[in-house]
Amino acid sequence: MSGTIDYIQAWQCIGCGKIEAPQPCIGVCRDKKILMVSKNEHEQALTELASTQRQLKGLQAVLLQLAWSEPHDGQWQRNWHALQQRAREWIAKPDGGTPESAAAEPSAGS
Repeated sequence: MSGTIDYIQAWQCIGCGKIEAPQPCIGVCRDKKILMVSKNEHEQALTELASTQRQLKGLQAVLLQLAWSEPHDGQWQRNWHALQQRAREWIAKPDGGTPESAAAEPSAGS
């Protein structure tokens, strides 16, 4: 989300939940001040949250493979290059989900 979020100040009754703006009710309700955002700003925040969650899932897959991979004797360099490739795939499309080569469960012999 870029820029500043414009909040709308309103008043919400603590009893019935009614919302009024721009000033509090003068009736029998007891109001508390609340801040609201527009539907578009809320939906944009939800979209960006979903994108961030997909990115974290992809990163987690790469990190899990790095954490749990144990190359066979003499194969550390081959293993390292494979992990680098998986990381590069994720970097190339971080919002595209989990890279294909990182989607498999990590194995001890990679």
